[in-house]
Amino acid sequence: MVVLRETQNVHWRKDGYRPQVTDYRMCTGLRGTSLWSVACSLWSGNLAILPALFTLLVPLSAADLSLVNAAARDDWSTAPTLLSNQDTVRATQADGMTALHWAIHYHRADQVSKLLAAGASATTATAYKITPLQMACDQGNTAIIRALLAAGANAQDSVEGRESMLMLAARSGRSDAVQALLDHGAGAKIDADSEKGQTALMWAAAEGHVEVVKLLLAAKADPARRTDKGFTALLFAVRAGHRAVVDALLAAKVDANEAIGGKKDSNSNKGEQKGGAGALLVALENGHFELAIRLVEAGADPNDQRTGYTPLHTMTWVRKPERGDDKGQPPPTPSGTMTSLACVRELVRLGAKVDQPLAKGVNNHGKMSLVGATPLFMAAQSADLDLMKLLVELGADLKRPNEDGATPLMTAAGLGSAAPDEEAGTEPECVAAVSYLLGLGAEVNTVDKNKETAMHGAAYKNLPAVVHLLAKHGADISLWNRKNDSGWTPLLIAEGFRPGNFKPSEATIVAIRTVMTAAGVTPPPPTPRPDAAVTKDKKKETYP
Repeated sequence: MVVLRETQNVHWRKDGYRPQVTDYRMCTGLRGTSLWSVACSLWSGNLAILPALFTLLVPLSAADLSLVNAAARDDWSTAPTLLSNQDTVRATQADGMTALHWAIHYHRADQVSKLLAAGASATTATAYKITPLQMACDQGNTAIIRALLAAGANAQDSVEGRESMLMLAARSGRSDAVQALLDHGAGAKIDADSEKGQTALMWAAAEGHVEVVKLLLAAKADPARRTDKGFTALLFAVRAGHRAVVDALLAAKVDANEAIGGKKDSNSNKGEQKGGAGALLVALENGHFELAIRLVEAGADPNDQRTGYTPLHTMTWVRKPERGDDKGQPPPTPSGTMTSLACVRELVRLGAKVDQPLAKGVNNHGKMSLVGATPLFMAAQSADLDLMKLLVELGADLKRPNEDGATPLMTAAGLGSAAPDEEAGTEPECVAAVSYLLGLGAEVNTVDKNKETAMHGAAYKNLPAVVHLLAKHGADISLWNRKNDSGWTPLLIAEGFRPGNFKPSEATIVAIRTVMTAAGVTPPPPTPRPDAAVTKDKKKETYP
């Protein structure tokens, strides 16, 4: 460590500026700050004067730092001879670290006691505002925590971000460390929250420290507290899959139907969250299937539709998420031994309605309405054959349509697709799904309220093999070779006249032309592509 000594033996700058005594005094308290930043602030970037600056640097006596430097090496052999000098005991390195900090770092509880007895400060912070108690709580070192508290450290202290000592100890998982803080008054602020609204109970729950959770609950920590984003201790535990913590919170009468999201009460961080995913959906989307069943057994609603989707609908994208760069991601790795299909079976056994229709959904060009969509409808959309078979086994109606009259067969064929290469369901998977439904007697010639058919679906999703499959199973060209409400035939759709994906699919064009010819219908010539013509009065794209 170095200090700046006041002196007049310096060089003048060419512009006539000469350092003042106040310049030196300004730097004497900058322990832990790099000399480079001191020099730059003192000389305003004039690097030529740096040699003169270094003449001001006088090292402190090596004896003053001998203890802290030895402590930094975890070498305590010379400590007994140095503890008699309080200045040596309290000496700091450039970053503000003291021998006490290093003793805590190395878990040397015996040396901590000796240093405190010799006059080390239990509250001195480093240049980075790290206190001895903060380090001990991070480690969960109970013996050191108690020694520091006895020496004057404050159990109710917090660090940057309003993170309390209790939060740090709770995260460590050491219930005895948490108890030490509670014994010294931390319980008075047991529900103190960080800048993001997190509490000690939430930290313990998120890390899976069940004994700490039980201890905090016994000390009257409030499990109903919410973060700024609407998370509770239960939701943190569910997301991470900590079954024992979830059980402890449920035993404390926490509602298994808690949900995230929405706006909280402006006067507190309690209150019901509207429109967010419930604990059950959080468990399912993170692959914690056994935990999901535990929540249902504890009272979670197996038909909860607060997000717009029930648990059974949710399982369709948990099993087969989209494939694209924007939304694509691998399915979650299940915890425990329960598979996703076994979870679906259990959900139905516990009351999930296999044909529960959705109450809301999108309805626009290229995106069919999900209002009225059943879990089977959405499983067909992702061409998840195994899930489709299980739902049918459990009683799903394979002919039940959405509000527009579109059927599971039509969505399996591709109806509703807007980004074929990014959505779940490859062409072979779609062929298998369509074949399965046709084999069960699904109607191939259904026309929905938007005047669309399964053949329109195959065109949307660029599935030439499905085009041939539908034709083989009796798709009536007099029904499907018509324009839908947007003015598009399957051939026009394949040529790129559709929203979201304007690229023509040559293979699909060839397939549609082939089945048209086979049915005795002469395909029209390729349709010219307009240059996004925009009329002055209607201001919209024109299509054939």
